[in-house]
Amino acid sequence: MVLRESETIELKEIVTDDIKKEIIAFANCNGGKLYIGVRDDGTVIGLNDPDSAALQISNMVRDAIKPDLTMFLHYETIEEDGKDIVAVDIQRGTDRPYYIAKKGMRPEGVYVRQGYSAVPATDMAIRHMIKETDGDRFESMRSLNQELTFEAAKKEFQLREVDFELQQMRTLKLLDRDGLYSNLALLLSDQCIHTVKIAAFQGTDQTIFKDRREFTGSLMQQMNEVYDFIDFRNQVHATIEKLYRIDIRDYPEIAVREALLNLLVHRDYSFSASALISIYTDRIEFVSIGGLMPGIDLEDIMAGISICRNQELANVFYRLHLIEAYGTGMGKIMNAYEGMAEKPIIETTRNTFKIILPNRNVRNDTTDISDTKAENMIDDREEQVLEYAQAHNSFTKNDVVDLLKVSPSTATRLIRGLIKRGLLKRNGKARSTYYTIIK
Repeated sequence: MVLRESETIELKEIVTDDIKKEIIAFANCNGGKLYIGVRDDGTVIGLNDPDSAALQISNMVRDAIKPDLTMFLHYETIEEDGKDIVAVDIQRGTDRPYYIAKKGMRPEGVYVRQGYSAVPATDMAIRHMIKETDGDRFESMRSLNQELTFEAAKKEFQLREVDFELQQMRTLKLLDRDGLYSNLALLLSDQCIHTVKIAAFQGTDQTIFKDRREFTGSLMQQMNEVYDFIDFRNQVHATIEKLYRIDIRDYPEIAVREALLNLLVHRDYSFSASALISIYTDRIEFVSIGGLMPGIDLEDIMAGISICRNQELANVFYRLHLIEAYGTGMGKIMNAYEGMAEKPIIETTRNTFKIILPNRNVRNDTTDISDTKAENMIDDREEQVLEYAQAHNSFTKNDVVDLLKVSPSTATRLIRGLIKRGLLKRNGKARSTYYTIIK
């Protein structure tokens, strides 16, 4: 038999660490044969102990390559030119991509056969193999990043008295049978690459920015931080009916909650673009990436019919008691505005889903131009002071001077105005005076 290297044949003189790359490359492509005891030019030098060489390769495959590839390899000792060599038959694997465990599912760990050599796979080739093996559902695919941590998720699970141990992670499908993390695990991990961007504007258009933030990390962390950001700006306005004072928040808390959960649970995470939330004087807009699922119309959504794009992610939120059942969110949002003239608006395009929540107090603010309204309006500098107070628990007049670059008298005036409106509280006396936010 004449031995020559080709796209499906690799020759090695002895067992070396590089053999892992060759085996991975064959398993990721169309299979091939590896001959040990043969030089690159085809000269047979043989092996003194072929059984030991085969065992060494078997251990290497078992310990250093993921997913498990052992069932796709067959070892045979054959005699060639009167000398023993080892032939390793590598089949195309069914759980591609295979990779060096220490390198991870990255180009430096994943190899493919190109000509007579094993070369690093491109990111596109890796994604294609994952999609071909795992299917089109993003959350079920294996994560490219296998070095994940779950500090934020663990806190949320612990808070809601739900286990987050190894078995639970398997049940929730964060881990597959080979112990590899899925994209669902990536979404819940501290290394989540998807973000939510929020912008607050002055007025009803995007002419003037008041604030902008991008929230990163685990979806659990993003959920809590985004809600707090909106809740802090969800002001309370008071109306008087006879002898009763009625406090109304700009946006019903249940509507904000459901719109935010819809944004996180139903977005299409195969897109890398951030989800968007825009806060205007008269409305909040939640824009989720990914339109309606095929076969579903907006009328179906409003009727309570739901086909979930991310079924496993929705199941996690269900286990944490964050959502009750599929298809109930839109009804809760609409019910929160019962009796109001302005109703939430739902808009869809091919790749977006938008929920618009109207400000319940904006009508009163625009029709009742009075001294009371002027007193209750918060300008940009006052909002900065409130945000600083929220972040630091307490502050002094000098902190406001440094924060806003204003004079001590201006700082005093701003603080007094916020105290008068019941937003800040004065503590201490004289030089020991400090201020805290009233929650």
